[in-house]
Amino acid sequence: MTASDLYWDPFRRDIWVDPYPVYKRLRAEAPVYYNEEHDFYAFARWADVDRGLPDVEHFSNARGNIYEFIKSGIEMPPGSVIFEDPPSHGIHRRLVSRLFSPGGIRSLESKIRDYVVRQLEPVQDGAGFDVIDILSDKVPMRVIGMLVGIPEEMQQSVRDRTVANLTTEEGGKLDAEASQIGTDIFEGYIDWRIANPSEDIMTKLLNAEFEDHDGTTRGLTREEILVYCAVISGAGNETTGQLMGWIGKVFGEEKNHRQYQEVVANPSLAGNAVEEVLRLEPVGQAVGRYVRKDVEFHGQTIPEGSTALFLVGSAGRDEAKFENPDVLDIHRDITAQRSFGYGLHYCLGANLARMEGRIVLEELVKRFPKGWDVDLSGARIASTTTVRGWEKLPIVLRK
Repeated sequence: MTASDLYWDPFRRDIWVDPYPVYKRLRAEAPVYYNEEHDFYAFARWADVDRGLPDVEHFSNARGNIYEFIKSGIEMPPGSVIFEDPPSHGIHRRLVSRLFSPGGIRSLESKIRDYVVRQLEPVQDGAGFDVIDILSDKVPMRVIGMLVGIPEEMQQSVRDRTVANLTTEEGGKLDAEASQIGTDIFEGYIDWRIANPSEDIMTKLLNAEFEDHDGTTRGLTREEILVYCAVISGAGNETTGQLMGWIGKVFGEEKNHRQYQEVVANPSLAGNAVEEVLRLEPVGQAVGRYVRKDVEFHGQTIPEGSTALFLVGSAGRDEAKFENPDVLDIHRDITAQRSFGYGLHYCLGANLARMEGRIVLEELVKRFPKGWDVDLSGARIASTTTVRGWEKLPIVLRK
């Protein structure tokens, strides 16, 4: 590239496969980058991502946090939480955050570990396996099923819909109309759960009461409960699954094999190792916002009505924030992490995702102390502009 051809968008597959060289140039040459073809502004520096994401005065989440949703103008349903601004966002977030209590998350650890073990035991004596097929496609949906109370026979169909809603043709955009929050799959289940209450999130939502922004105390409507279930089921599925994919990819690289051996020798390093993978290869590369009023960055006015994309994938590799940012360092002191967002819309399931990733890595080092290599000839990156990860990731176990 020359200075005149600096270009980035999330729809160019050749860039999406390895966006980091372009990010580096954006940080150095275009801290405020405008893409005329797709009409958006992008911010690549840590300081600008850190400033913009929590700024609800200038940047709205009510139209969604994905480019295609923002541009579509689709009205988001009430209760979507991740697609709301204050005051509704605060009311609904407090309600959902009670469902993701630290104690509730910790209580799932043994169940998650048991399931991961059951997934790995059949392949531990073989030549290798596909990380996506064995872990990514299975574990997060089972965990969300435990949390929400989704019956096992429904879990695969919920996951399949989530993946389908995110998939695009190469070089294409997400169909925002077709990818709206779908609640019909939960219609029959909610009626069954009303008649058969349990300790899961669905039952808690059915019984929840809260003070609305007009001061009235009420329960959730049927539509709101359905939206909550759809959002929670979708949000924790593909993203966490792709974190597991990146654990397989990053530690399957020869340059990182020594650090994998360190985790083998000291599994207590697994938590920080997962945190470093999240920084190095965040699943969500860009967080979108609608510009609700004029705001200035680096002497340039970003006009009201614009679409802004905050590149967390670039922020995590900003030289101004991290030393040797393109290098994996499982001992790195990561005192700040933007891969789960920042501010009011920080991911509610972040601690659950971290725990799932840690458990997976702990069980991998226990069973495969010599590590593995990625079979790149069979690997295939997923076709999506919102979640960067793998559709296929076969690994060959080292003997």
